[in-house]
Amino acid sequence: MAISLAHKIGKGLTPEGFVAAMTKNREAFLGWGVKFAWADKDDEAFFEALGRRGNLRCFILASDWCGDVVRNVPVVFKALERGGVPTEVLVMEEHLDVMDQFLTMGGRSIPVVIFTDVQGAVLGRWGPRPKYVQEPMVKFKTENPDPGAPGYPDKLAEARKEVVRRYGEGTEYQRWIVQELRELISGF
Repeated sequence: MAISLAHKIGKGLTPEGFVAAMTKNREAFLGWGVKFAWADKDDEAFFEALGRRGNLRCFILASDWCGDVVRNVPVVFKALERGGVPTEVLVMEEHLDVMDQFLTMGGRSIPVVIFTDVQGAVLGRWGPRPKYVQEPMVKFKTENPDPGAPGYPDKLAEARKEVVRRYGEGTEYQRWIVQELRELISGF
């Protein structure tokens, strides 16, 4: 059965509303947004052309406490804003019914960027991180399925350190997000 988010249309926050409601990490969130620049003119043109399609919506599962949301969602906002794609943020804790339909390797990882048609039928998803940044966590979860196993917390801490290292200090990761979103959207 196909997933539909028709019942969530109009129930989320606008991107501006999400930022206004942030009680944590607002400055960092806005800072990553200010640093965003189109690395490729073809990508920028692709997202700009989305406005002419008129057949997409986007829902983003997010919370202001999450570091991945702080780094990644500003990029998603900028890309989708370029094409005028209607975007709503569903605060995870208020929309667990949706969160539990979009788990990452069995867990509640955010952000999850969900594209639907205008009626709310789900077309695809992205998140919580660019693939290159996510690789250490995928490897960790695959190799360590039992959270009660000896050494699990230390191995998890190492995986998280590698995720942070792969994000880096700069904005290169933002290009990966744009490219991955473009690839996903091109498929529908």
